[in-house]
Amino acid sequence: MPATPPLLQQAPSVLIVGYGDLGSSIGQQLATVGMPVFGLRRSQRALTDGVIVLTGDVTRPDTLAGLGAIDPQILVYCVAAAEQSDDSYRAHYVEGLRHVLAALEPTNTLRHVFFVSSTRVYGQTSDTPLTESVTALPSDFGGQRLLEAESLLDAPPCGHTVLRLSGIYGPGRRYLLGLAADPARWPQQNAWTNRIHRDDAAAFVAFLVQRILSGLTVEDCYIVTDNCPAPQHEVLRWLADRMGHEANQPSSPPASGKRLSNARMLASGFRLRYPDYRTGYAELISQDVA
Repeated sequence: MPATPPLLQQAPSVLIVGYGDLGSSIGQQLATVGMPVFGLRRSQRALTDGVIVLTGDVTRPDTLAGLGAIDPQILVYCVAAAEQSDDSYRAHYVEGLRHVLAALEPTNTLRHVFFVSSTRVYGQTSDTPLTESVTALPSDFGGQRLLEAESLLDAPPCGHTVLRLSGIYGPGRRYLLGLAADPARWPQQNAWTNRIHRDDAAAFVAFLVQRILSGLTVEDCYIVTDNCPAPQHEVLRWLADRMGHEANQPSSPPASGKRLSNARMLASGFRLRYPDYRTGYAELISQDVA
């Protein structure tokens, strides 16, 4: 990640709602540069890595009453639904975001809201790389609820940025490695896939936060993905080969999915540590061997 401009003399606080795997990675990077960071999560956790962790549940407004005392200037909303259901997506993304914004409204200190969404809002199939200017057309409840939550950001009287992340992989996110090791489970139909390493996703959010606090501009929406959309069978075949597994399944051109463009993200000056799946997964595999 390139050096960011100097921060304003007194760094305002950042509130990260959803202090789990991705949220804690963002928080640790911001705390490292001396920024006051608060993290909100459902379960209790003590002070960690310079971040003050609070307990609260976005689906229960009564647990959010103390957020106003933080007076954050930056809100990063990166919760995860409890399950893959319409009710859970509505509760955590739509109503949860609404509850947090309502809890912070009396403070009148928010300068910018970052909402971690997903490229799931793009339900269309496309061989041509999709950009932020393409209208999102959700094809399932998840994409619909995320898009609905994004629309809530039009109301607060402050800046906002939607971050549409593609498939996150990295430490602890090993689904594709397990799938590659068992070719009998590979999907019969090939499809376009897109991904982003967790550390790159966190670094990009931290990069944008620092831009805002340095008085620089950011876009209102970014597709957060690496440089290499790829057919799923290609990725699985490469992983299987690197792990020493045979993969004799026939491959075919992608019949579904979409290719995503990260041109706007790269135009911000941010540089990926893991620009493609080979770089990121090679490191994960080498850690297994070590």
